[in-house]
Amino acid sequence: MQFWKLFITALMPVLKVLLITALGAFLALDRFNVLRDTARKHLNTLVYYVFTPALVCSILTKTITFKNLVMLWFMPLNILLTFIVGTALGWLFMKITKAPNHMYGLVLGCCAAGNLGNLPLIIMPTVCKESNSPFGAVDLCYKKGMGYASLSMAIGNIYIWTFVYNIVRLYSSNKTLDNNSTLEKDSVKNSTEDLSETVDDHENQLQIETTFSHERAKLPKLAKIVKTLVEKLNLKVLLAPATVGSIVGLVMGGITPFRKLFVGDDAPLRVLEDSTSMVGDAAIPAVTLLVGANLLKGLKGSGMKVPLLLGILVVRYIALPMLGVCIVKGAIHFGLINHDPLYQFMLLLQYALPPAISISTITQLFGAGETECSIIMLATYACAAVSLTLWSTFFMWLVL
Repeated sequence: MQFWKLFITALMPVLKVLLITALGAFLALDRFNVLRDTARKHLNTLVYYVFTPALVCSILTKTITFKNLVMLWFMPLNILLTFIVGTALGWLFMKITKAPNHMYGLVLGCCAAGNLGNLPLIIMPTVCKESNSPFGAVDLCYKKGMGYASLSMAIGNIYIWTFVYNIVRLYSSNKTLDNNSTLEKDSVKNSTEDLSETVDDHENQLQIETTFSHERAKLPKLAKIVKTLVEKLNLKVLLAPATVGSIVGLVMGGITPFRKLFVGDDAPLRVLEDSTSMVGDAAIPAVTLLVGANLLKGLKGSGMKVPLLLGILVVRYIALPMLGVCIVKGAIHFGLINHDPLYQFMLLLQYALPPAISISTITQLFGAGETECSIIMLATYACAAVSLTLWSTFFMWLVL
């Protein structure tokens, strides 16, 4: 297929994202006062708890069967590799540039986690609907593409809220510990007279805690292990609404009796699936508008070092896609991936996406680098307009 036809096919979904993102930024301006802080908060809540779970659930129910799920076994591994390779590249970059410690969590998160849900859900159907699409019949391409994108969103969401969440939490807690230790040192210098009394108090407290710990040791060990495991895993965060929607969609689509109940013109409960699909259709435009509104913060931010931005751009848009090509082509060579060009394109695309928007939410949770995150998102998504188009064109040429 001619290069320019592939280029136009790859450009259309990116232009669509840019137009809706620009509209979101436009509505967030003070002059119009539509997507201000309160409106964004309420819309984000709807997207998080209603629209996204409904979208993922409805698409997975319609497109994923048990047979398909077995055939797509490499995708979870591929997404995990994007996180591992991205983290390794980010860590190497941070060591070379000797970046400040408080930026480690944010930079590693941006290098590790790509936008594995929202952008593929826009790119895949748009590519399929193009008149020059190289992926065959529109209906079949659309169905498969949305299934791949939904599975990518489901898996990516789990990895983000386990892997990246804990990286940011770790470095934000280290920052807090460093601050506390500094305060403690200053306190010791200014209050040496009370040192002996403090030691005596600690000894008494230690005796009390030791006695109490012996009493607690009588509790069942299994209960302790379960409690510790739940606390470490943070199941409330792990089982986000989108994850729950993914699980429900996989169960309804993958188990034949449930599938017959909800999917098909003769399904007795098809109205539930249709209603869920209607609600989920609002997710993509709402999320894209929010991206534009949130990126506006980056224009007002300051204090972000240019080398850090350049490093993230190099990792996400040069090094990671190049390594992704090697990984996917190697897997194809050893017969680990089926020969569906659309599936191979999806796997390659996962290495070339900008950072996940969820990272902004995570930084807000821990109060770690919110301003810097807005600047990073603005820079990476602005560059994605060119990078994503070029890489998508190359990926199409590679798989056809």
